[in-house]
Amino acid sequence: MRSTGTPVHGRSTVSRIEERLIVVLPEEASAELPSRGQVAVEAVLNGHELTMVVEPDGRKGHWLRIDEELCAALDLVEGAEVEFTLTPTKAWPEPEVPADLADALEGADDLSETWPSLTPMARWEWVRWVGATRNPDTRARRIEVSIDKMRHGKRRPCCFDLSSCTDPELARSGKLIG
Repeated sequence: MRSTGTPVHGRSTVSRIEERLIVVLPEEASAELPSRGQVAVEAVLNGHELTMVVEPDGRKGHWLRIDEELCAALDLVEGAEVEFTLTPTKAWPEPEVPADLADALEGADDLSETWPSLTPMARWEWVRWVGATRNPDTRARRIEVSIDKMRHGKRRPCCFDLSSCTDPELARSGKLIG
């Protein structure tokens, strides 16, 4: 682990939004994190170590994504308690690049060196910006704009609120549902 920050300790409960399980951090734990936006952390959840990104809730708080693999590893269900230690790190994990953005990047031969040269944090920002809409036309336009911006030397998208929850399945108007 290459942690760089002060560990944040706490407990919270697994909750459900639609079909997704998440862990909303207590207010005091969120306040200890170095940013109101995404924070890369070395995490220990119920004794299970992993590197992950803590997501903003759009209300100055944070939440943890519980994917199927983590759910199975920790045998988590709605209402289960999670004990956590989150240590901020500068070593960002690679984001999962959605297929439509990956296809556009692959089709842009002139950008074959650009995407890999970006920091993982910058790649997270591109993925977040593209994914922060439910509207398929807006999403397609954001992919086009992303490719164009990168062709013109931009290394990050601009002009969006990094402290907003940008998962359109879990948020409305940048705020976590619930």
